[in-house]
Amino acid sequence: MAAFVLIHGGGSSAWDWHPVRPLLEVSGHEVIAVDLPIEDENALLQDYVQAVAEAVGDAQHTIVVGHSLGGFTAPLVCDELQSDGLVYLAGMIPLPGEAFADWWTNTGHDHEAIDPDIQASFFNDVPEDLMRQALARGRDQQGEWMARPWPGQRHPAVPTSAILCRDDQFFPASFMKRQVHQRLGIEPVETPGGHYATLSNPDAVAAALNAFAQTIAPTPGK
Repeated sequence: MAAFVLIHGGGSSAWDWHPVRPLLEVSGHEVIAVDLPIEDENALLQDYVQAVAEAVGDAQHTIVVGHSLGGFTAPLVCDELQSDGLVYLAGMIPLPGEAFADWWTNTGHDHEAIDPDIQASFFNDVPEDLMRQALARGRDQQGEWMARPWPGQRHPAVPTSAILCRDDQFFPASFMKRQVHQRLGIEPVETPGGHYATLSNPDAVAAALNAFAQTIAPTPGK
């Protein structure tokens, strides 16, 4: 079984994963969801990586999952932990030397028609009570790192999956397919749900993660 290391998106917290956690645990996986120090304006991505590594401790056979902006952190964590696998969930996929501020134009996201109402673009299919809880838990995303080049030297040389949420209004399906094809050279896994599928369709997210874990299950005795 795997130890899933779950990394939240921008302005969010580990709470976003709470509907998914028990679904992974009932399948026998360990689950580690981490609150990143996103409100520290001086924090660098290396500080995010350190926070995750400290939370993971000695856990083995880790699979790192980055949601949305967590895609900038997840591959760095994957390298640090020498993880077995990496998953982008509706995730931003960075290139070496690419700053967060440049990702939007480099990927063509600036040409997408996105509703400025975050309830429509982020929470379009999230139940009302969960949406209210999520908004109440919103955090102020800061970080000096956002103006700096992404420090990764390459994409981690591990099995990688990208989960595309078909009802995502912030990273539309056509956009995500293009980004995944161009940056990873793989076919995305499609699931129902919007940008916060962890809240609206946790069963589908957990099923996709379980399926990925099965494809890279460690050899017995390894």
